Amino acid sequence: MSHAAGLHGVYIHIPFCAKRCDYCAFATFTDRHHLQSQYVEALRTHVTRVVAGGMPRATSVFVGGGTPTMLPADELLSVISLVPLAPNAEVTVECNPDDITLDMMQSYRNGGVNRVSVGVQSTVDHVLKSLGRTHNPENVQRAVAHIKQAGFTTFNLDIMYGAAGETFADWKHTVADVIALDPPHVSAYGLTIEANTPLATQPERHPDDDDQADKYEWVDDHFAQAGLVNYEISNWAKPGHECKHNYLYWLQGNYDGIGCAAHAHKDGTRWWNVRTPDRYIEMIEANELPISSSETLDDATRSLEELQLLIRTREGVPTAAFSPDDRSLLEGLIELHEDRYVLTRAGRLMANEVSMRLHS
Repeated sequence: MSHAAGLHGVYIHIPFCAKRCDYCAFATFTDRHHLQSQYVEALRTHVTRVVAGGMPRATSVFVGGGTPTMLPADELLSVISLVPLAPNAEVTVECNPDDITLDMMQSYRNGGVNRVSVGVQSTVDHVLKSLGRTHNPENVQRAVAHIKQAGFTTFNLDIMYGAAGETFADWKHTVADVIALDPPHVSAYGLTIEANTPLATQPERHPDDDDQADKYEWVDDHFAQAGLVNYEISNWAKPGHECKHNYLYWLQGNYDGIGCAAHAHKDGTRWWNVRTPDRYIEMIEANELPISSSETLDDATRSLEELQLLIRTREGVPTAAFSPDDRSLLEGLIELHEDRYVLTRAGRLMANEVSMRLHS
């Protein structure tokens, strides 16, 4: 797509975790730590092959998981360093606050990482326990101090609302704590129930829609007052600190997926790798493509998906994306900004319903 021209991303998946969170549906494993060095070697081999196949220079690299900070910094950097970077590329690593040390952050910084994303979720102890998280809230402050001390000029804090037992006062406490840390970027997600997770089988722990809507409105107001501007439903940033890698996805840009369960996309074709680290290592060592499956979108599907992604952002969609009838039906949920429709805050809370009215 033309607006994603010149962008190329690389996603690297680290599947190891000390403990699996109750809401997590990602390909993460708590019993495969013995595979770590073999897995890192497979990642290096995989990156080298993709680069040899003509991979463009990356405008953004995102290392996610799992828990990337479970790997020794030098091992992780030995993979990242093989990715050829475009000028001003954004290189992000997801971090667990418990793992962050000043030494690790300085190693990352010296090794070319220029952005980190910290999984905070909540700064209230009983809410963290409700989510199945293990970190200590005080470690978040220490982690952010180390990030700043190591010279990172941009970083993200992830928080989550709607956990069982989280009162409105708890949420206000988390939001105030996060704002006090002065992050350039924050992602705030409503807890969602994914199939095949511990939470899915426990309806009494499922979030309440009205409670989540109230908490969303509260956080949006308070982030705005702190200079954090909403640029996608769940993402706020100070101007100039928006996540390049996020935008790549929203603009349907091309990206390579390195590691087990990683997804890739090129010009309307998507594919994803085998789910377990064991199988991934085997296939890389056997010089096979570690692909599990793929799909190719036709032009109409791709155009509609483009609108469904863009309506979530502050850029919005062209006026022709909604029929006149739908525009009147969606009054209060969308508004005209110059020549494009964008979601109002009420619309952000009803984004899925609005998306169903889009047509390409």
